[in-house]
Amino acid sequence: WCKMIDEAGFINLTTPPGPPRTVRTAGAIKKVKKKLQKGKVSTRKLAFDLGMSRKSAQRILQDDLGCRPYKCLIEPALTEEHKEKRKKIANWIRTNFRKQETLKILFSDEKMFDIDGIYNTQKDRIWAASRDEADKKGGVHQKEKFPQKVMVWLGVCSKSVSPLVVFEQGTLDHERYIKEVLPVALKYGNHVFGNDWTFQQDGAKPHTHHLTQQWCHDNFPGFIDKDHWPPNSPDLNPLDYCIWDEFQKFIDWNRATLKQH
Repeated sequence: WCKMIDEAGFINLTTPPGPPRTVRTAGAIKKVKKKLQKGKVSTRKLAFDLGMSRKSAQRILQDDLGCRPYKCLIEPALTEEHKEKRKKIANWIRTNFRKQETLKILFSDEKMFDIDGIYNTQKDRIWAASRDEADKKGGVHQKEKFPQKVMVWLGVCSKSVSPLVVFEQGTLDHERYIKEVLPVALKYGNHVFGNDWTFQQDGAKPHTHHLTQQWCHDNFPGFIDKDHWPPNSPDLNPLDYCIWDEFQKFIDWNRATLKQH
């Protein structure tokens, strides 16, 4: 820059100062861009294939090509029948619900937990000087072949979440669902919204049983019956696409050792 000022009286930024690039050349950038057109590729494999460091590959991707890494999203595989049923409920809600009424829907769901908890092998790291030291610091996560499991039910709405229902033993059928879950949902919904709200449940067998449907019809101010809620639609329920994950993060899995009978 000092030489530019001495010779021309100003700094010319059209070309970068310093020695020419040896790795992030126009040719290398072109090769990386061509690799990206083929689909998914890791920076490690990209660097190996092109004979450059991983850091250089990352700089080409981010600085020269303006790319950012994104994780692959997992979503339900929808058939044409599923899509038609989604359109049906969308039109039904638009016709029968005002915007304020959609805020009075109590979404519900069940989820199975096991005492092994959750462990992210990609993100959870133990920093240590050696593998042995890492193991002593908790670097080994033991998982039972047949872990003990427990099923829970939860309701959620625009106001808050309902009390948690824990199924201590056995499986959930329509009789247990009517006896142990639906009264909790009814009491919570009436407490939060009064007598003007709607109950939602998915297409699980205990939910679609004719006695369950009849109980919902007779007791809830409003509910989305089995003919309206579309199948294979966890992404339409906030519990499935958001809240269950947050719920798991706040559990102290070190204390979850045995189910209480």
